Amino acid sequence: MTTAPPERWQLRSTSLPLPGVGGRPRRPIVMGIVNVTPDSFSDGGRLASVGAAVEHGLALVAAGAEILDVGGESTRPFSASVDAEEEIRRTAEVVRRLVREAGVPVSIDTSKASVATRALEHGAEIVNDVTGLAGDPAMLALVLAERPGVCAMHMQGTPATMQLDPRYDDVVADIHRWLAARRDALAEAGLEPSRVCLDPGIGFGKTHAHNLELVRRAAAFLDLGRPILVGHSRKGFIGKTLEGALGRPATEAERDAATAGIACRLAAAGVHVVRVHAAGMVRAALEAFAAAG
Repeated sequence: MTTAPPERWQLRSTSLPLPGVGGRPRRPIVMGIVNVTPDSFSDGGRLASVGAAVEHGLALVAAGAEILDVGGESTRPFSASVDAEEEIRRTAEVVRRLVREAGVPVSIDTSKASVATRALEHGAEIVNDVTGLAGDPAMLALVLAERPGVCAMHMQGTPATMQLDPRYDDVVADIHRWLAARRDALAEAGLEPSRVCLDPGIGFGKTHAHNLELVRRAAAFLDLGRPILVGHSRKGFIGKTLEGALGRPATEAERDAATAGIACRLAAAGVHVVRVHAAGMVRAALEAFAAAG
């Protein structure tokens, strides 16, 4: 089913205009990552205190982030799950303060309804769920009651198993089919389509080749008729690509530069939101891309 491109992503109490419609320049919205975890693949342990996490979030906004995504559980390959009480302890106060101080919508990156509930109580506008709202049976009821914006992501397996042996007949076609089914299921359950964003889940149950193919063919997801979010920042496929080109492991700064380059490729494909660590670098690259277009 081909549907018209969306013009806005409806959040809990506001909405975001999307790029590339109504004559606006095609620059994706920049979502900045605030990981309050000890074990995330790139920045685990750096934001160990509430103060440090809030300061980081505010710095991301000053640098150009238009959404902040707060996560309290690592979903890197082979990671172990965290109980909801600990995840709430890590995230709730950070969300509360960023909602009050940041001036941009705040998203909670969680697959647990109890964690999302606490974040929404503190003013979060978006629930970003790596299980596509399928991991916790209570999550769908929550979003139907509270009406936040939702990001439903594709993942093959779980973080603990997803990289063991990911396989697809055609990675883009298979994920497109899954996202379409998830979009339709959420609509049939009663969630307004305008609240739903879809994420093909780069790095979540995909090989290096799969990830590159998802970037190359990102435009294939636009006919789903919902905003498309891509979270490619600093991921392993970027490191592997750079190591092959440079003949050595890439530095974090080089991964960030490559992240910005891929963000421009995604902008050219029409992707609506990019989720990144180095919000300032990516925003600058996207502004230059839009101006040159």
